[in-house]
Amino acid sequence: MTQAEGSGRLAQVAQSGDRPAFEQLVRLYKDPLYRFVRRYVGDADEAYDVVQDAFVSAWLGLRSFKPGQPFAAWLYAIALNKCRDRGRRNAVRRRVLALLGAEEHPVLDEDPQQRLEQRLRRLDREISQLPRQYKEPLLLLLAGGMTQQQVAQQLGISAKAVELRIRRARQKLALVLGEPPEPDAEG
Repeated sequence: MTQAEGSGRLAQVAQSGDRPAFEQLVRLYKDPLYRFVRRYVGDADEAYDVVQDAFVSAWLGLRSFKPGQPFAAWLYAIALNKCRDRGRRNAVRRRVLALLGAEEHPVLDEDPQQRLEQRLRRLDREISQLPRQYKEPLLLLLAGGMTQQQVAQQLGISAKAVELRIRRARQKLALVLGEPPEPDAEG
């Protein structure tokens, strides 16, 4: 039995109110879902909150899970919506802070481990600031562990559109991070 089949069966059992079955699903998906959300929102603490919200919503909305549907895709759709909601709230918060004149000042440290951590935080922050049409396919593919075809189905676009959006996301990231862009496949 594959993980997808197993999680689908666990979800069906959990639909009847079986908490231990749902707790098994949480154990199976908490780490990959956290990695996906962390890269989407760009902050570890916020990601933790979003993942909790996603699991609570999944538990409360378990009746809407259709047997035969991949549980992971259903759960990632919930998490994606939670990320979008958080993004909208944060955009309002940033506008208010900008009006009040508040700014962020990063602290630089010369320790190699801290520089690496700082670079990873910057990468997460830059990914979180990509436009949705680029961020979502990139993260569903890389952090969500989905295939391009699964991402296409999840987002309701073609696999070719997924490929193009991921390429553009990588190009945008390379540009803001000051790295050489990937060569374009068409030229």
